[in-house]
Amino acid sequence: MNSPRFRYAFEYAAALHAADLRKGSKMPYLSHLLEVCAVVLRYGGNEDAAISALLHDAAEDHGGKPRLVDIQRNFGKTVAAIVEECTDSTARPKQSWEVRKKTYLKHVPEASRGGLLVSAADKLSNVRAILADHYVLGDEVYKRFNRPKRRTLWYYNALSKAFTTHLGGDIAKELRRTVAELNRVSKFKPGR
Repeated sequence: MNSPRFRYAFEYAAALHAADLRKGSKMPYLSHLLEVCAVVLRYGGNEDAAISALLHDAAEDHGGKPRLVDIQRNFGKTVAAIVEECTDSTARPKQSWEVRKKTYLKHVPEASRGGLLVSAADKLSNVRAILADHYVLGDEVYKRFNRPKRRTLWYYNALSKAFTTHLGGDIAKELRRTVAELNRVSKFKPGR
């Protein structure tokens, strides 16, 4: 993964997200992109999937459809397609949280293997971050999100189930275990 193309993807992502921070923290957003990339590589992703991991939030957070066109020009159709599959909205203004999340869940069964891998890695990174912060902050961690604890946990439980069904493998198992631990510490009972 040390090709000029991969290095350029890292530089592209670092420049694009240079001023971004993780929600509710002072942590550079680039740390999330690197973690997603590492998870993708750990679970067998190829160079296109690793590059897509670095760029998975580029269109959603920085430029919408024109950004996807630029990604395709610089990194190819496969990467652009995976990034698009990982994007819950390029519309401005964005649709409501509920509409975006339900639409995303409906899309999971139709996603490519690369799209599923990058998306599962992204969600695993997010759940790990929430869980780590929950150990320090307790339920206060949920105040940083657009929805209350119950809806945030509903979404991650639904994603875990969808990835178990449509992707499977060790990454889906790790996501399921991490979501279960977040449910436990948050005193959340899925399905209620």
